[in-house]
Amino acid sequence: MRIADKKSIVLLLCLAAIVLLPGCTNWKKKYMLLDAENNNLKGLLDRADTEKGRLADRISQDQATIEELQRQIEEFNKSPGDVTGFGPDMQVDVDAAAGTITVTLPNAILFDSGKAELKKATISELDHICSVLKERYGGRQIDVVGHTDTDPIKKSKWKDNWELSAQRALTVTRYLSKRCLPEKEVRAVGAGEARPVAPNDSTANKAKNRRVEIVVHMR
Repeated sequence: MRIADKKSIVLLLCLAAIVLLPGCTNWKKKYMLLDAENNNLKGLLDRADTEKGRLADRISQDQATIEELQRQIEEFNKSPGDVTGFGPDMQVDVDAAAGTITVTLPNAILFDSGKAELKKATISELDHICSVLKERYGGRQIDVVGHTDTDPIKKSKWKDNWELSAQRALTVTRYLSKRCLPEKEVRAVGAGEARPVAPNDSTANKAKNRRVEIVVHMR
């Protein structure tokens, strides 16, 4: 083989090496990035599995707690107010199936007719509820739900019963948030006349439907 041919072959091999070298470097970088991303995803999945297990354990414990409250009510003839800590003078319902504890306050205790400002006499009841929520149910989600009867709004600034119920729920929510509950744990809900507990066919039944419920979610 001539010397010129040898030089040509060497030159071609050098050019090929120069062309291929950056390609190899790029593939190596891509592999390292993908490997790092894969490891990150594995870490996220491991943490998600751990958190999922903790959540499942808490749900199980919470369900056991509310079922125990229900058992004490049924087997030992205790009042829901006693077993939940709110006291026998409070209207309290424990629903193991829904996982909730509901404290009901009649609107007559909280507000004057057509108003959404708290009565001064109501403060002691709300302060008591606040202390129980803080001591026994810290970290739970709390819903404050306002309800009305079906009587239409008359001579009032409220557009309808829905707006009135929402404003009353918001008033109680703000009070609880200011006194004892972090804002992230409590929310206001206006139900208007949509969820009656009695037919709206008498003065007594309508009074039952005008209420504010403080709902503690146990799971």
